[in-house]
Formats: sequence, C-alpha cells, structure tokens
Amino acid sequence: MRIEELLAAARADLDRLDAAQAAEVQAGGGLLVDIRYAALRERDGTIPGALVVERNELEWRLDPVCEHRAAEASGHDLRVVVICNEGYASSLAAISLRQLGLRHATDVVGGFQAWRAAGLPVVP
Repeated sequence: MRIEELLAAARADLDRLDAAQAAEVQAGGGLLVDIRYAALRERDGTIPGALVVERNELEWRLDPVCEHRAAEASGHDLRVVVICNEGYASSLAAISLRQLGLRHATDVVGGFQAWRAAGLPVVP
C-alpha cells in the first residue's frame, strides 16, 4: 500500500472537521491536540487551550488507561481533535487514537495553517 492509499483509507473512516468546527468542539469541552513539532510551534505560534503532544508521544499521552497519559485524557468518550501543520499526519494520528478506543477522535482539514487562515486565535 502506498501512503496516499493509507491516508485515503484513514480519512474514509473520519468525520473530519474544518477549523471553525474544531474551534466549536474545543469550546464545547472537546480536546484539541496539537501534534506539530517544536520548530513549527515556535515559528507559527500555538492555539490557546490546545494540548501540545508531539506525534511520537501521542498514543501514550491520550490512551485513557495508560500510566503515562495526560490528565486531559479522561476517557474513551472524549472528543479529541488532532491538529498537525497541514492536515496530513493528523489523519493518521486520529485513526491510531480510534484504534485505542477513542471513538470520537478526528482531525482538522488543512491543519494549523487552515486554523490560522480562518482567523482563529493563535498565540505567538
């Protein structure tokens, strides 16, 4: 399987959100998880209230039954919205979280760049 096929298969199982919808989920108590690496966060800023978890730690921090979980990983019913830089890695990450039982996990079409372009809050 090629990466394009893997990505398409992942996205077929997700109800992906646009940036405004992701902001609504966050405002309603859902968890927005920024998986961008530090250099991108330093360059472009961060989203207020988003949990920053770099991609290589995501499953350990979000699995509600893992001893290394983040405090925010409160249960399998949590609405989790993963955001990366442009909306590619986040799709694969959201599917991985679904495999851990986080059935409401999804991601943002266009990622952080779409969030910023929509004029949503960013902290430098």
